[in-house]
Amino acid sequence: MTRNIADIRRDYEGGKLDESNMPSEPMPLFDEWLTLALESEGLDGNAMTLSTVDRQGLPHARVVLLKGNDEQGLYFYSNYHSHKGSELANVPQAALTFWWPSLDRQVRIEGHVSKISKKESDAYFESRPWDSKLGAWVATQSVVIPDREWLEEREQRYRQVYSEQEIHRPIHWGGYRVEPSMIEFWQGQPSRLHDRIRYEKRDDEWHHFRLAP
Repeated sequence: MTRNIADIRRDYEGGKLDESNMPSEPMPLFDEWLTLALESEGLDGNAMTLSTVDRQGLPHARVVLLKGNDEQGLYFYSNYHSHKGSELANVPQAALTFWWPSLDRQVRIEGHVSKISKKESDAYFESRPWDSKLGAWVATQSVVIPDREWLEEREQRYRQVYSEQEIHRPIHWGGYRVEPSMIEFWQGQPSRLHDRIRYEKRDDEWHHFRLAP
């Protein structure tokens, strides 16, 4: 390595978070932050790190895209047979991390994960571009493959199969809902004295408090 990364520094500046002015529930503030992130971060504003654990308790993380959120939770889609699908089938808990550098903001979310209904998954699948629909059939996600050519040949075969017919959602592909039990808002501040406000859900009620940076 030609550069000492320990010497990399940058200042953080942002509006302060005051726990006395925070909403009683976290999702309205998350919606506000997400809206600003989509404006400032462009097409990456809904990117999030999804962290899961396997049967041995080993953690695994990858970046996926948030595809919706409401009072019930946050939604993403994947192959149910993928590594994350297998992990969530055994341990239906996950952590989500959003990092928006242009805003000096981070949001951490933890909660229970469940599959959404077939009807909901079908509706989202139908909204996808044709190539994305095809990709759900082509990609045997997380399976070891011999080379790139194997994938390209498989894609060509499926293109021929679906060249004159509608592409329906594979039964091994669909949506997940993360129902939050914890949401933490982090706002960068000078001198590393960052603002951290955490919400925790206890007995179906949200409570929030400040954490040391």
